[in-house]
Amino acid sequence: MSQTKNKAKETPGQEKMEKIISLAKRRGFIFQSSEIYGGLNSCYDYGPMGVLLKNNVKAAWWKSVLQERDDMAGMDSSILMHPQVWVASGHVASFSDPMVDCKVCKKRFRQDDLVEQVCPECGGELTEARQFNMMFKTFMGPVEDAANVIYMRPETAQGIFVNFKNVLTVTRKKLPFGIAQIGKAFRNEITPGKFTFRTREFEQMEIEYFVRKEDAEKCHQEWLEIRMNWYKSLGITPENLRLRQHRQDELAHYAAACYDIEYNFPWGWSELEGIANRRDYDLTCHEKESGKDLKYFDEDLKESFLPYVIEPSAGVDRSTLAFLIDAYSEDEAPSVKGGVETRTVLRFSNALAPIKVAILPLSRKDRLIEVAERIYKDLRRSFFCDFDDRGSIGKRYRRQDEVGTPFCVTVDFDTIGEEDKEGDNSVTIRFRDTLVQERVPIEGLKVRLGELLN
Repeated sequence: MSQTKNKAKETPGQEKMEKIISLAKRRGFIFQSSEIYGGLNSCYDYGPMGVLLKNNVKAAWWKSVLQERDDMAGMDSSILMHPQVWVASGHVASFSDPMVDCKVCKKRFRQDDLVEQVCPECGGELTEARQFNMMFKTFMGPVEDAANVIYMRPETAQGIFVNFKNVLTVTRKKLPFGIAQIGKAFRNEITPGKFTFRTREFEQMEIEYFVRKEDAEKCHQEWLEIRMNWYKSLGITPENLRLRQHRQDELAHYAAACYDIEYNFPWGWSELEGIANRRDYDLTCHEKESGKDLKYFDEDLKESFLPYVIEPSAGVDRSTLAFLIDAYSEDEAPSVKGGVETRTVLRFSNALAPIKVAILPLSRKDRLIEVAERIYKDLRRSFFCDFDDRGSIGKRYRRQDEVGTPFCVTVDFDTIGEEDKEGDNSVTIRFRDTLVQERVPIEGLKVRLGELLN
């Protein structure tokens, strides 16, 4: 298949991604890292809207897996760990991808990403594949020698495994139970790309759920349903989600079974979250390498054993990108100049929307501003709010639509009254998705917004 045909097939997805990337920068979701210096490949910064969205994704995950469950504990392990951790886990020996180079244009690719064994850029001949370890190395201390080599963690999971007994001792939990963690990880990817989908620095939301061996398969299936429902509950279109079971020839060396929750990105189906049965591989390796007893003592059975582990592992950045893509839509709405126009809107769930309520005085007259600011200061104690008094009301509505604000509160002249007319002390709530407007007394505004947002 020619390169031209490939590009033609990808055009609809590329067009959508270009719009989303443009919106992400224009509205302060995601910026290219170090942009004033030309940028750094595959590194991104989250702007004012993006950091709120990303934090809301993480907060929703914590709420689901920790706050609403009795069988979970949380932790936050160090990014830098003892080098022997990565020897025991197998990362030093086998955490690698097959890499090839184009003999013509000299570009480098992961072999398993290629449909045909020719260069996707120029069609040139490729070198033989060789293994490339993806862990970032650095040095701890003032001397840069082999004795001081240390690694930036490629996953957060090992921080949980080496703390298994610590958490067990302080929580006194019984099987089955889990340990949850959100944290940064680093992988020296050969071919990062697709915006924030694959980057060398990323954040993970991981659970290691410890069970008896005989319960592992049933528990694995339960976590598949739990995690799939989490994405749906936060607004992902069900048709854009699917489960894919790993083939035997693609299973990780530690896994008895693994499934991916995949999302239908503009470029096609790709992994959002992996949910694996890791068996007792990690605890066995760390027990052997460290010489420490990591067994769980079952008081009912009066025996010690290493539990099996079910691992739901999600990417924060991938999830945030999927929520952003799924929320993006274009529809027709009344134009500020009359008629209709195309409206760009992010239809985030209320839980994920960066800004919950925007307070908009109809004009910049002193009395309107005074009342609007008083409402803003009151509401922001309860909700993330924005105050916007610049530009026409129509343009301000469009700005709020583009950052996904569910509700706008407009303070107008009916609110305060005019010279020959007493004000009604009410404001208008404008609904993002339906454009319906509802008149509400100021004194009942906070309660009404609480009802709508919850």
